[in-house]
Amino acid sequence: MVSSGSAMVSRPQPVRSVYPWREGNLVSLLVDGDAFLPRMLECIASARRYLLLEMYLVESGAVLDRFISALGEAVSRRVRVCLLLDDFGIREMRSGDRLRLVDAGVELVLYNPLRYRKWRVNLYRDHRKLLLVDGEVAFTGGMGITDRFSPRDCPQGWWHEVMVEYRGPVVRDWQHSFTVIWNRYSDTPLRLSGPSSVPAAGGVAARLAVIQPPRQEAKGSLTNRIRAARHRVWIATPYFIPTRKIRRLLKQAARRGVDVRILVPGEETDHPAVRRVGQRYYQRLLRNGVRIFEYQPRFIHAKIWLCDRWASIGSTNLDRWSLHWNLEANLEVEEAAFAERVVRLLEEDFAHSCEITYREWKERPWYQRLREWFWSTAAMWTQYYSQRRPR
Repeated sequence: MVSSGSAMVSRPQPVRSVYPWREGNLVSLLVDGDAFLPRMLECIASARRYLLLEMYLVESGAVLDRFISALGEAVSRRVRVCLLLDDFGIREMRSGDRLRLVDAGVELVLYNPLRYRKWRVNLYRDHRKLLLVDGEVAFTGGMGITDRFSPRDCPQGWWHEVMVEYRGPVVRDWQHSFTVIWNRYSDTPLRLSGPSSVPAAGGVAARLAVIQPPRQEAKGSLTNRIRAARHRVWIATPYFIPTRKIRRLLKQAARRGVDVRILVPGEETDHPAVRRVGQRYYQRLLRNGVRIFEYQPRFIHAKIWLCDRWASIGSTNLDRWSLHWNLEANLEVEEAAFAERVVRLLEEDFAHSCEITYREWKERPWYQRLREWFWSTAAMWTQYYSQRRPR
């Protein structure tokens, strides 16, 4: 709770955005792959007109096999299937699987094909995750089409993830956003009839927030909400390399009595070096009252931002790649009941985490400090060089 002596808290300022807040949306949380993967495949099986699928990480395996079969069956029902994949994110996808998709009649477009003499340009990736069915139902979050998100197919090392399923007027904005990127890279323009989604009774307010360099809507929403928070700022992110501004706002919020918590991976992570970079910021955050939790059971890949009754879930990590180079998209929801559902989810994750205290972190060994310094310096120079304007 905010202490009685805390400074005046500002209201969230409106963020210049492509897409407005829309009322009357039905939104539900799907936690882990055994919930969202079967549900997505079920919706693909029910498609009648078109399927739009945009993904970053796609790897050959049992999960991809099920998606290829489902998409192929949709094409056989005369459903138009448009698959937008990032050229870097499909490195572990076998060429045979790509041929299966094309042979089945799936329209496949690759975002920013890699150019080996233009490495700075190669940093710009499509990191968004979207499945949209007939303009009526859509899914977004942090998943990839890989066995790593399936407890069934990767029982020992599956990743903890969260997706949202939603219906309502906000679906049309996701369709428009997909169409813009598709038409930029495809030789076959996408011209679909407008989604039939109408406001639902009892639905919630929701908005599509994008990061499309140089546009930084999702980041702007987060900073404004942290600045205006009165009760809580809870952030779950698999990669924690926040900007100086976000670090400053988190510390200011904690000092005025807001419950500020950061949930990040523990030893189970796919990028140990990125974890070391993020740990460089722990000490000052802890000293200013920010609580930091490292998730223990497995790798947590969920991207969740919660400020009071506002929640944002999608593809955006709190790191320099998402905030500077990637195409990203989050679904923002502002509604008390949905926020409470997110609170219960995060409380369960906090209970399975190790909380880092300021005292123990201050006494960490010198070699750990050295690793943090080395990797954060490498990340700083990578960002500096990559932000020079490419030709």
